[in-house]
Amino acid sequence: MNIITYEPIGVIQTPFKVARGTPIQPEAGRHIEGTVEVFPEYIDGLKDLEGFSHIILIYHFHLSGEHNLHIKPFMDDEVRGVFATRAPSRPNPIGISVVRLKGIDGGTLHIEDIDVIDGTPLLDIKPYVPEFDEGEEIRIGWLNRRVGKLPQTRDDGRFAGE
Repeated sequence: MNIITYEPIGVIQTPFKVARGTPIQPEAGRHIEGTVEVFPEYIDGLKDLEGFSHIILIYHFHLSGEHNLHIKPFMDDEVRGVFATRAPSRPNPIGISVVRLKGIDGGTLHIEDIDVIDGTPLLDIKPYVPEFDEGEEIRIGWLNRRVGKLPQTRDDGRFAGE
């Protein structure tokens, strides 16, 4: 198979300078503000985005270390397969976050509910449309017992390549 490469379209800016203490999901980052700086050559692609209250940020986990196919997630004491988690140390360290879009000023997106480390390279932006992204029956596997812990959960730094 051919190698796939991506070029960042911007950079995510947040108050979180290191992994330790960063919320592990947007829900745990509720009301935390940040910005997305879209590079000049991509600003025209932001046309009509202001009509959406939420957007999906797709980004590169630039601080993640080597991946392991079995990990112990932040929210569990049991070792799980990496693909059954949202841990950053993965074969392709790609992350996604659904964030609130507060406004757009030129190439700067003002966002809220952020769970990303400052300086994270942005790969893509997509509008969040719940009717497209949620099915009738949603199961969340082993997280069903742990999801209540999410609002207070912060990164402990275990997966970062700092």
